[in-house]
Amino acid sequence: MDMKEQISRIAEEISGNPDIKEQFEKEPVKVIEKITGLDLPDDMVMKIIEGVKAKLTVDSVARVADTIKGIFK
Repeated sequence: MDMKEQISRIAEEISGNPDIKEQFEKEPVKVIEKITGLDLPDDMVMKIIEGVKAKLTVDSVARVADTIKGIFK
């Protein structure tokens, strides 16, 4: 399993669905296992959760930066 690929795919799915995003904030392990369809070891799930949270944060910051750039054009 390519962890970076999984993190990107999961983050994309979460960011595209507000209901899943809300559930991820409450029960991230369940959401990860539901999206992947796998019962993963705890240490792997925690790494994926950290990666997804980081990716969602970076993507959010990038959208804000793009919006700010658009204001000054």
